[in-house]
Amino acid sequence: MNVNRRTFVRGSAGMIGGLTLGGVAAGQDDETIRIGSDIPYNPFEYRTEDGTLVGFDVDVAEAVFAEQMDREYEFVQTGFDTIIPSLNNGNFRIIMSAMTINEQRAEQVDFSDPYFIAFQTVAVLESGDVQSLEDLRGRTVAVQKGTTGEAAAQDLQEQFDGELTIDSYDQITGAFNALRNAQAVAVINDNAVNLQYVDERDSVVMLEGEGQAAEEFDDAPPYLTLTVERYGIAFRQDDDEFREQVNEALAAVIESGRYAEIYREYFPGDPPAGIVGDAGTTTADGETTEEAPTETTADGG
Repeated sequence: MNVNRRTFVRGSAGMIGGLTLGGVAAGQDDETIRIGSDIPYNPFEYRTEDGTLVGFDVDVAEAVFAEQMDREYEFVQTGFDTIIPSLNNGNFRIIMSAMTINEQRAEQVDFSDPYFIAFQTVAVLESGDVQSLEDLRGRTVAVQKGTTGEAAAQDLQEQFDGELTIDSYDQITGAFNALRNAQAVAVINDNAVNLQYVDERDSVVMLEGEGQAAEEFDDAPPYLTLTVERYGIAFRQDDDEFREQVNEALAAVIESGRYAEIYREYFPGDPPAGIVGDAGTTTADGETTEEAPTETTADGG
């Protein structure tokens, strides 16, 4: 790996993040690949105390673009609720931001092959009185704007005949703050992000129960899952050749075992067979390992 390239990438991410979107040119033939992303969204993209951009998406981007395609890249910070219009306006070339593939978005952008499996989940205060999904009826939940967590909350609101208040925040940190400050009784959000938050705070837990994952996978997680989702890299609909190149590079990262190495840095256990394949993956040292069933600790914006 080119050390200078990594330094360039993370240094540029810090500078670009402070620019307005209107000041970012993104022609398709630029040498540097600009990546739109909502930051922070731990553990997918976030900054350390010294400002370094890290996370699962960041490391996958390094493996795909730098290691496989020998291209320079930089992350462009942007709000998730406007990220697709910003892509189509040419502010960056792709979106890599824990983005769930769904039909509504597919009408506006094209997606890569899936690179992550995620679930919408519910985080609650351990000291609170929410013990089941029905306990949310007539209460307030917090979500991030423009995400599938917000969509899951809207579906739940319909299920409750309107007896649910949804407070939407620009960033997921606002939703978690609302939970801790008793402005909401739950946060509906991607499981990896919820799990990361729960792991760091004894006062917040995952709402338990079976859900959508149990219907799709033999080995579903112990917490309630409202949806099963798959993440993809988003492209403008006129960028087919580049999308195919990225798919080839992504497949090479997965087949080489590099993806599994990155996955284990951020999540417990092995990556799901639904991403890496049922036959197992080959690690960097050539050893083949069997992959676990399709359970994952993923998230899905």
